[in-house]
Amino acid sequence: MTGWVYIVTNQRDGTLYVGVTNNLPRRIWEHREAVVEGFTKQYRLKQLVWFEQHDDIAEAIRLEKRLKKWPRQWKINLIEAENPDWEDLYRMLF
Repeated sequence: MTGWVYIVTNQRDGTLYVGVTNNLPRRIWEHREAVVEGFTKQYRLKQLVWFEQHDDIAEAIRLEKRLKKWPRQWKINLIEAENPDWEDLYRMLF
């Protein structure tokens, strides 16, 4: 099963959330519509700024766990390496 690791935020250099899912368009829609209670709804994290697809969901889960332990600056560097303007990448999913 395919897995996706992703980072959402509320603004450039704002709060970051690292997540994993097997259906990225659906999961980002859930963040954008704030349909799930929790951290991302509380901090209004709706902007997809980084994602990576993996052929194996277990591999994606391992990466998510590693990224969650990274220092904030490493996550910012990861985002800016591929998305220097912190554009919302949600539209790329369709």
